[in-house]
Amino acid sequence: MQIDVVFDTVCPWCYVGKRRFERALKMRPNMKPTLRYRSFLLNPDLPPQGVDRREYLERKFGGSAQYERIVEALVFTGKGEGINFALDKIKRTPNSANSHRLIRLARTMNCQTEAVNVLFSAYFERGLDIGNVEVLVKLAEEIGLERGMAYAHLSTETDLNAVYTENARMHRLGITGVPCYIFNEGRAIAGAQEPEILVRMFDMALAESAGRTDMQSTG
Repeated sequence: MQIDVVFDTVCPWCYVGKRRFERALKMRPNMKPTLRYRSFLLNPDLPPQGVDRREYLERKFGGSAQYERIVEALVFTGKGEGINFALDKIKRTPNSANSHRLIRLARTMNCQTEAVNVLFSAYFERGLDIGNVEVLVKLAEEIGLERGMAYAHLSTETDLNAVYTENARMHRLGITGVPCYIFNEGRAIAGAQEPEILVRMFDMALAESAGRTDMQSTG
């Protein structure tokens, strides 16, 4: 089975969704899907250097009251998934395109999942600026990538167009919220779904795949 995970590295519910997705996979230990992480930019118009976090929140939420209610719910949910959200540590809201470029590089080295894990933790639990090239190079080293290779990739515009093109493609497919999971390029479900719901999606996708195989063998 192929599963496309459409997400953004600055989306806290994508972090929650990833933990739930991993729990769902453990409920189907014999299933070995091929995962592809797809770029989705929640803030594609941010400048490359990002913006001050307080300025961003003021513009997005119009004040702190609404944001604080969201944070309270998020922190509570995160604890249930083993995530220690520390949003007060975040000083800048980054343009996430560079972090997606790092994931694309990691994919070529067979460590894209590790890259996603490190980026989520770095941003949401450590408050690091994951739009900054120097920060990303250090994170690349944490997942075992060679520093020189990572710097050469991230200090240029390599894969930048690919990230924006993929983001545009995801929007053309009708995806408006993340995380979104696409099974065998067909059936899809959005949101940080509970593991039990994801398992049902796994089973339906497997059944559909088996049905197509049977039709082909008897056709």
